[in-house]
Amino acid sequence: MWHVIRRNYAVYAIWAFLTLELSVALVTGRWTTAFVAAATLGLSALPALFAARFDIRLPVSFFAAAVLFIFATIYLGEVGDFYERYWWWDIMLHGGSAMGFGLIGFLFVFMLFEGNRYAAPPIAVAFISFCFAVTIGAVWEIFEFGMDQLFGFNMQKSGLTDTMTDLIVNCAGAAVGAAAGYFYLKGRQLGGPIAAIEEFVRLNRRLFRKATRRD
Repeated sequence: MWHVIRRNYAVYAIWAFLTLELSVALVTGRWTTAFVAAATLGLSALPALFAARFDIRLPVSFFAAAVLFIFATIYLGEVGDFYERYWWWDIMLHGGSAMGFGLIGFLFVFMLFEGNRYAAPPIAVAFISFCFAVTIGAVWEIFEFGMDQLFGFNMQKSGLTDTMTDLIVNCAGAAVGAAAGYFYLKGRQLGGPIAAIEEFVRLNRRLFRKATRRD
């Protein structure tokens, strides 16, 4: 767990800010802000705890991206009201999360092939990765609809337009994540998400024991 936190200064900064904000909110009686700050702080630690529980080594970049996403979604989105202040905030987060789930879907399927890039059909694996990410996005939209209908929330905001925009952005982000997996299997060295895949495979050799040395 601690290898993803050590020298991860972006995570340090976010956690320090949330701890300070939580303390100030408790002293000043801003209970909603205190709850959101505490929830963000707790949820941001879950990826590291999950990795430790299942003995998975997360690349530092993976963990930092996850913490930043949770911070941007929960704290900045709710306390900072970024969803209302910036029209593109929700779109950016949907696209980023879909790309992340596309990468996660690829790594899971690739793990079933034990890291053998020559046995894993690139198109098929990329398609499954894409479907996995799109499914997660669709389930989230169903959740938003259910919360609006059952509890009177306004998670969908503009209704059908918001939902369809989110689904389109999810597809675009999922396509990027799936494409990264495809090009990785093709042996392309393009950096970015592909470099993140290479680092994850390198750190978790026991899960990808048939990976070639250059991975």
